[in-house]
Amino acid sequence: MNRSSLKKNYAFEIVKCLNNAGFKAYIVGGAVRDMVMGDEPKDYDIATDASISDIERLFEKVYPVGRQFGVNLVVIDNEPYEIALFRRDGVYKDGRRPSGIEPADPVDDAGRRDFTINALFYDPVKDKVIDHVGGLKDIKNRIIRAVGNPDDRLSEDRLRMLRAVRFAARFSFTIEPSTARAVRENAYKVHDVSAERIGAELLEIFSGPNTGYALTLLDETNLLFEVLPEVYALKGIEQPPEYHPEGDVFEHTRNMLELFNGGTASLAFGILFHDIAKPATMTGTDRIRFNHHAETGAVTAGRILKRLRFKNDAVARVQVLVRNHMHFIDVRKMRLSRLRRFISQEGFDEMLELHRLDSLASNGNMSNYEFLKNLIDNEKLLQNIPPPILTGRDLIELGYEPGPDFSKILRMAEDMQLEGKFVTKDDAKDFVLREFSLQTHRQNRKLKNNRQDSPESRDAEQNT
Repeated sequence: MNRSSLKKNYAFEIVKCLNNAGFKAYIVGGAVRDMVMGDEPKDYDIATDASISDIERLFEKVYPVGRQFGVNLVVIDNEPYEIALFRRDGVYKDGRRPSGIEPADPVDDAGRRDFTINALFYDPVKDKVIDHVGGLKDIKNRIIRAVGNPDDRLSEDRLRMLRAVRFAARFSFTIEPSTARAVRENAYKVHDVSAERIGAELLEIFSGPNTGYALTLLDETNLLFEVLPEVYALKGIEQPPEYHPEGDVFEHTRNMLELFNGGTASLAFGILFHDIAKPATMTGTDRIRFNHHAETGAVTAGRILKRLRFKNDAVARVQVLVRNHMHFIDVRKMRLSRLRRFISQEGFDEMLELHRLDSLASNGNMSNYEFLKNLIDNEKLLQNIPPPILTGRDLIELGYEPGPDFSKILRMAEDMQLEGKFVTKDDAKDFVLREFSLQTHRQNRKLKNNRQDSPESRDAEQNT
């Protein structure tokens, strides 16, 4: 039996144990939704009218993770199962948590949940789904609907506005009109939520399916303007039609996300931010241009992701994608050595996929992509680059003095090595001595040292 089947069985056994002890208990929330829709739940949560002391009496490993809200974790076979008390929530004062709770029946418990599709109960003993809020009908009609009054539900936790978008995108559902209206009118209140929680929700949204639809929903609900104003600013930024017949930068980005069939979060955000600096770098002399928008965009992407409290390594991966996405224009002009470095760098697979989507979502010119794919498939350019034959220590042994020339000499030597011009250290040394005269090098160093030691140089240094 696989792990997911074991989790399901253990969850059902917990419910049966509570039932046998005289309590009501059901599987609740997303697990029921997923089962109804034919998906495999990741986790199984349970709601019951058993008290915390009853749960501690019935199960061996119980951990109070939210005792003030009637929530415990029961751990079986190293898997946690959340067991919560049927409850009615008190007043929400901070847009996140209730001020208190009181015990309630299952109907009231369903009524406090966010969306109807997440407010279903399942009785594994009777093999029956219990629906107090119309969630089954909304699943059938592919609708995201707030439970009860949408303004009330969204005021209880402002993050639910982003969650509405996430669930709609994940399941290709529409957001019911009154719920969508409530999100639009209250979108500015999303700032009541911490940056960490907003960032985590955006990560879920753009790591999931239908990311192009998700971007559309964020825009239609006014949330995009609030949480990603830099992306909202892409709207109306025109592009040269010969390269981008699809329209403005926002439309191009949305097209890429619609073509994106899932992958890593870094690739999703790389797509979202790859042209993020076009508004700031736009010029219109001979034609519309966006000079250095990739480099500027990497800085902007980093600033956005740090604002959303993304981890440093995640920020760095996205920045690499944004910074390098324009390099593909020059791949057929690159020297073989530079091309090998380009292809062999970490994360190139994501870079290449971003370029593919970038091309498909604009003028459809795939020539550079196909050129690279052929090289990768036929020339084995993805093999690890060997370590440089020549090192700085070798140059010193030849008589060269450390200085600015070192990096130039070593880089050219590595280029020659990668292009197969030499394979031994002796050949590399002969190349350096031939191309970079040791006598000229020493004369230049002596001239530089004399200038630095001159009275004028010392006076200038003291006055700096």
